[in-house]
Amino acid sequence: MGYHDLILERRGAIAVIRLNRPDKHNALNRRLSEELIDALDRVEADGSVHVVVLTGNGDRAFCAGADMAEAVNSDSGSAAYAPGRAVGRVLRFSKPVIAAVNGYAYGGGASLAINCDIRIAADTAKFRFVGVTYGLVVGASQLPRVVGAPVAKELTFTARVVEAEEALRIGLVNRVVPLAEVEATALEMAKAIADASPLAVQAAKAVIDKATDNTEAVRHEVETDRALRQSDDHRERFRAAAERLTGSGGNGPGK
Repeated sequence: MGYHDLILERRGAIAVIRLNRPDKHNALNRRLSEELIDALDRVEADGSVHVVVLTGNGDRAFCAGADMAEAVNSDSGSAAYAPGRAVGRVLRFSKPVIAAVNGYAYGGGASLAINCDIRIAADTAKFRFVGVTYGLVVGASQLPRVVGAPVAKELTFTARVVEAEEALRIGLVNRVVPLAEVEATALEMAKAIADASPLAVQAAKAVIDKATDNTEAVRHEVETDRALRQSDDHRERFRAAAERLTGSGGNGPGK
């Protein structure tokens, strides 16, 4: 099946999923979100695929998060909720997923990255869990598993930018490599995983996820954001941010 905003490639037992909206910094609009869910469904059902590498097209952004202009201008809530469903689908994926973070990962893009099992970051990568700036909760359920509760609170409460080297130091990413090497490094690791027993690898993932179970926290974050989206505080903050980004040329990184 062909996609419009996503590229799905095969490298033997490895599937490469490439977010393909470089002109919008690979922001998750409704179509890309739906295509990402469809691609993951197909890859999960394909027994010949043992591991996935998820990355963004271009050399600036892994994913800028939700497409704010689309969400603000949509007549229904479907555009606003679609990115969250796509990010959640990655978390529920049964096979290993390696994020090749080829640029900045902000908001929902940062959540997309931490929902992957392993993160290989370019030295130009930046992360920002920007939710509180927009009156939402972003990444709070997953971050404690990755960096611990105190650091998770700092990153979510302040919404500050985390550069690649700090991300490595705090355990937010597994490795930092030059931008030109990020995808090759991810593919090399994927090959090592793909060569192992797929049943054992998937079982190991399930055991580790059970050992660090955060199902209730994920559910609570989703329910909390559903309520926060109805607040005047969120609507005003989100619209103002969308107007700033639109005036600066689109879904670039928030300030």
